[in-house]
Amino acid sequence: ERFGDGRRTEIIDDVGDMDIEDLIAEENMVVSVTHSGYIKRTPTHLYRSQRRGGKGVMGMEKKDEDFVESLFVATTHNYILFFTDKGRCHWLKVYELPQGGRATRGRPIVNMLQLEPDEKIRAMVPVRNFDSSHFVIMVTRQGQVVRNSLDLYSNPRKAGINAIKIQDTDELIGARLTNGEQEVFIGTRRGMAIRFKESDLRPMGRHVQGVRGITIKKDDAVIGLEILRPNSTLLTVCANGFGKRTQTDDYRLIKRGGQGVINIRATDRNGDVVSVMEVIDDDELIMITQNGVAIRCPVETIRTIGRNTQGVRLINLGEKDRVTSVARMGEKDAEHLAEEIGLNGNDVNDETEES
Repeated sequence: ERFGDGRRTEIIDDVGDMDIEDLIAEENMVVSVTHSGYIKRTPTHLYRSQRRGGKGVMGMEKKDEDFVESLFVATTHNYILFFTDKGRCHWLKVYELPQGGRATRGRPIVNMLQLEPDEKIRAMVPVRNFDSSHFVIMVTRQGQVVRNSLDLYSNPRKAGINAIKIQDTDELIGARLTNGEQEVFIGTRRGMAIRFKESDLRPMGRHVQGVRGITIKKDDAVIGLEILRPNSTLLTVCANGFGKRTQTDDYRLIKRGGQGVINIRATDRNGDVVSVMEVIDDDELIMITQNGVAIRCPVETIRTIGRNTQGVRLINLGEKDRVTSVARMGEKDAEHLAEEIGLNGNDVNDETEES
């Protein structure tokens, strides 16, 4: 008598196949990864609030001397591919990542994947669709390169799959996602580099050794892989604190497999190259030394000079100290991302699709 409207639900005997993903709403998330390997997801609307508060992602609680190194937008139903030094690929759905606000650190990635005891993550690739028009390019320390169609990774397994065949004396250095029409840059420890078209690499199967990307000498090794964008420069940093920026056009296009050209003179003054990466003027870097010193440096303060040079001093090192790693900071990405998301009051899903 009080509630006389008709039943709105239907009770049936068979619910059919059901996946936990069917119960999770698809919404945009900002995925952030710190230098020490902590990962989390944050709803995009919180980044709009952070922007107004002026704190950005810097409000995130992190370990001492940790910082956000990678940051990108993905929906809760998207995949993230993790490539390890053993040449294996692991999957996580974005909704499987811990969700948190600006005061949370996240969880260590290694605790969320079934890795071997001595296995290390070398690259992360966010994936929206496993289509055949995109490719994954991987390079090993000894210069072997593999180009796989992205649709080869569409069947995930909990324990991961073999992405590239790695020799016992070799290891995977990096993996990047491409659109099939880009340019590849590979840099080595002794200051050599090669730039070639992605089309020089034919698509292969997953568990293959690949082809020669760059020919290296016995005392040399690959230390970096980049997929080049327009209007960018290449930053090279050496162990003794010297480095430089160079326009990508200064590296002539050649066929893959050659010895490449001189990227920087790895003299006694400079030491070995520890990092090569593509940067733009708005980027900021963190240079970390053997003694635990971390220095923040805007890219625009590093002068752009020629290719075959010794570079300039980027950091003053203490006695017996050396640069061990260089990372591009994700906080700048967060600022640009907040501006993109906060352009107007429309649906966030529409605004972040292109970003």
